Parts: sequence; structure tokens; C-alpha cells
Amino acid sequence: MNNKLKLHNVTKAFQSEEGGIKALEDINLEVKPNEFLCIIGPSGCGKTTLLRMIAGLDYPSRGEIILDGDRVSGPSPDRGMVFQEFSLFPWRTVLKNIEFGLQIRGMEDKERREIAKRYLELVGLQDFGNSYPYELSGGMKQRVAIARALATEPSILLMDEPFGSVDAQTRNVLQEELLEIWRRTKKTILFVTHSVDEAVYLADRVVVMSARPGRIIACVDIGIPRPRKRTSMEANEVRERLLMLLGSKRQK
Repeated sequence: MNNKLKLHNVTKAFQSEEGGIKALEDINLEVKPNEFLCIIGPSGCGKTTLLRMIAGLDYPSRGEIILDGDRVSGPSPDRGMVFQEFSLFPWRTVLKNIEFGLQIRGMEDKERREIAKRYLELVGLQDFGNSYPYELSGGMKQRVAIARALATEPSILLMDEPFGSVDAQTRNVLQEELLEIWRRTKKTILFVTHSVDEAVYLADRVVVMSARPGRIIACVDIGIPRPRKRTSMEANEVRERLLMLLGSKRQK
């Protein structure tokens, strides 16, 4: 597989007692294999809805999502998702949490334990396999969530504001670790964030969305070599451009 993802005229409307509410309209996007793509936009513009549809957890009202030539029609191990809330099972150890997706697929105990240990080491928590979520910090819990998503060997990793609930220092550390994981695993990553700074630091390309109904108003290539300096002149220039794009499309 080449991990090629295409969205063609994707529109999503929700029905309510007051009538239809259009969340997204005519989203057209092609994501390159192994690309780190960030999605930014105002609250309520449909960023999470878009990610859920790519994951197969929700469906377009119109249009289609194509991965490697096949239409996305539901969840699949080729797409792993990491949520803002850690979504760990409190009654399972860290290792058992990472094993969960493999267990659902019917993998034998020994094999899934070996895979889980490998990804636990990848996120730097090899000494915490027998710990429970309540014993971990917020940053550690999110590392476990990332390891769990990676353990099923997805070609695409979907991340919905995964660092939004941790402190600024931990967030910076997690960003660095995620870039290293991305470098080592060569996954395609779609990363939703409210932080323009985070998008500039992480992404190859940033998709800017308008207020509801969410539309793509720009796709901005970052074009800054890695490793990046957060306060460099180049980063500041891209940040300013993204902020201007967001400001120009605020809902009246």
C-alpha cells in the first residue's frame, strides 16, 4: 500500500429538531504518503468530524473518502486514532491497553505481547508495562494511547488534539517524541490542533479551515527544514500567515 488518501467533495450535515446543520462542505484534499499534515480552524468548523469520517467512525452525507483506491466505509486497522482524552481502560495495565486492538483481531497472546512491548519501548515507557492508567501522568497516558494506536500497524495515524490536555512543557516534549516516532515509523499523520504554533512546528503542510460549515480555505506548505526552531524568523513568518488566514475567515 502507498497510504494515499483522497477526499472528494466531502460534505457532512447533521439533522436536529431545528433542521439540518451543515458541518462540512465540499472538502477536497489529497494527503501524500508519509506526510505530516496538520488541520487548523475555528472551534466548531468540523475538524474532529472530518477526522472521524476518515477513521470510518462517521460517514459523509455526500462525497467520498478513498484510501489506496478503496472507498472508506468503516473502521479498519489501517487507520489508527488517538483522541484528546486518553481513552484508556482503567482496569487494564499499560501493556494490556496496548494489546487491546491486537486482542480484538484474535492474535495469540505471545505475539501480541511482543508487539505491545516493542511499541511501549518506542514511546519510552518500557518500565511501566504493569502499571495502571491511574498511576501515570497525563503525558504518559497519551504516550500509551499513541502506542496502542501504532500497535495495529496502521498506515495512517489520525490524531485529534492529542496534546490539548497536558501542560505546555509536557506538550513540547510530546511533540518532539511524536516527530521522532514519525521519522522512525514513516506513518502518514493527520493531526488536528487549535494551536498555530504546534502546527508550524510539526507539519509538512497545514490545512486551514473556515468557520462552519467547514471548508478548506488554504493549504500552506511549511517549507522549514527540521529540526525547527520555534521562534525562528521563518517560523514567525509562517505563523503570521496562518493567523491572517484564520482571521480573514472568522464567522461574522
